[in-house]
Amino acid sequence: MFRPIPIVDYLSTIISICIWEWINTRAHRAGQILGHAMSKYNRGWDRAEPKYKGLRNQGSTCYLNSVLQVLFMTKEFRDAVQSESSHTSYIDADLKDLFLQLKTSSPTTEYIICKLGIENVMKQQDAAQYFEKILSLASPEASQVFHGRLIHRTSCLCGESTDEHNSFWTLNLPINNTHNGVYNVEDGLKQFFSQSKLTGENQVYCDECKAKADTTTECEVGLYPKVLVLLLKRFEFSYYEMDYVKNNCPVDVPLNIDIPKGVSYELYATVDHVGDLRGGHYTATIQPADDGGCWYDFNDSWVTPKNNFNPIKYVNFF
Repeated sequence: MFRPIPIVDYLSTIISICIWEWINTRAHRAGQILGHAMSKYNRGWDRAEPKYKGLRNQGSTCYLNSVLQVLFMTKEFRDAVQSESSHTSYIDADLKDLFLQLKTSSPTTEYIICKLGIENVMKQQDAAQYFEKILSLASPEASQVFHGRLIHRTSCLCGESTDEHNSFWTLNLPINNTHNGVYNVEDGLKQFFSQSKLTGENQVYCDECKAKADTTTECEVGLYPKVLVLLLKRFEFSYYEMDYVKNNCPVDVPLNIDIPKGVSYELYATVDHVGDLRGGHYTATIQPADDGGCWYDFNDSWVTPKNNFNPIKYVNFF
């Protein structure tokens, strides 16, 4: 049975945890550390070994930790970098070492930081940017897990059409057309793949017609990725502010999603962000495979069960 800790011991313990976490993780938010301490007290000091391991924050590297945890929990990617044929010239070797450590401990990410060319660990970066940077440095066998191809088709009313093929690792969805202040990802995908008409001043030159003409444009998937990544475009340039600003609109992300004319995907991870462009904190919410459908919050070196989703989702993995 849980027995409350006397208030003097309680406060002393909280202070000790704050100091210990500051020394070991150099966490960039004292409030976050205090929250961890309070969480430990409220759970009755359960000293059971956590099922999954976290990653130590090297300053303000929560953006990198969140992405690395998702990559580690993506079985196809993990198997690719841990295979005997993984290439040492790619980042695979460093990821392989990190993933092996993650199975038994909460490692640091110094070698990954060095490989990525991160010079200032106290400066917060964009998690989505470093997700793609990791894939660009990974072997083709590993990065192809997220690789897809889009076909952008432009069609004239005369029947002439042209196709443009573009590879992608993420599908970027602008946060607009909200309903009651909430953005629906399913509606956003339908809009992404919907047909658009270009008329008037937006007409496109047609080689067949030898003149500008009304055209339609649409997009379809030519190659479906094994893992679908949807990036919600929260950081946009504002001409009013003359700077990038964050859109904090809450979003509705379904657990299962269908790509128009394609296949179905199931959500298994999100990278979330609280705060603004120059500050804040990244965490990852992940449903590990073969864990009975349980979700966990990966908050740097802390990993805890999670029951509620953060409505400010950023990068979504299906």
